[in-house]
Amino acid sequence: MAFVSMTGFAESAGACDGIRWRWEAKASMAEGWICVCARRRALTGWSSQRGCWRQERFKRGSFQISLTVETQDSARGLRVDPIALASAVRLAREVAAETGLAPARIDGLLALKGVIVQEENALPDPVLRAGRDAAILKSLADTFDALCKARAGEGAKLANLMGAQVNEIAALTADAARLGAAQLPALRDRLAAQIQELLAGGGVPEERLAQEAALLALKADIREELDRLAAHVEEARALMASGEAVGRKLDFLSQEFNREANTLCSKSADIALTRIGLSLKAVIDQFREQAQNVE
Repeated sequence: MAFVSMTGFAESAGACDGIRWRWEAKASMAEGWICVCARRRALTGWSSQRGCWRQERFKRGSFQISLTVETQDSARGLRVDPIALASAVRLAREVAAETGLAPARIDGLLALKGVIVQEENALPDPVLRAGRDAAILKSLADTFDALCKARAGEGAKLANLMGAQVNEIAALTADAARLGAAQLPALRDRLAAQIQELLAGGGVPEERLAQEAALLALKADIREELDRLAAHVEEARALMASGEAVGRKLDFLSQEFNREANTLCSKSADIALTRIGLSLKAVIDQFREQAQNVE
């Protein structure tokens, strides 16, 4: 299974026994079905087939399926609506009686809207009707197959984009590691200078100052955060290469990325390291937005 997007669009059309139809399928980032069936009579087997086909082809997403059916001109017949014609005749006689004008001619009455109607020539044979429904359902299956391809195509673009984002996270993590390695010695030297000043002034026990210095150094140590960021990078790459439906896992992983970036920023004692942390947060947020569109 390829890396698949949850969004996509597909359509298919067909004709059989005097009718034309067109299926449209839209997939979006949610869960559930929205079905619009533009027919006066439900398709045989529609409800059971749609659920089966969805489970076979899709793992996540919201699907809006619509069917439009038109009767071909050759399959349409004309008939007179007797109720409409009777009303038109009665009205014509009343007008003639009141005005003294000649009664309306039949061609004029038949030209009135609703007197002559077109109707579909239905298929009375259950076997023929079932065959036509089967053809329409086969066209729906083709639409679902096309939707799968559309989502896979969009997923390939997502994979390239998210892969580049993971690489950027890895590069920023490496930059943070280099700055973090230089942060501790600089912090230690600065603390040593401050301790000497405090000791020269007196009033603060040397042991207490040493404890405070050790605590500050521990709080400034970002090695755990960097190790976890590196581990998350490897996990993201493994998930994207697994060929499975990993959208929810990637969404959760983006939250873990963000947590480590926040901690790194809070521990930073250097403006350059803080900038890297903010850059990490920006690209992680972009990664999270894309992960929400992955099946």
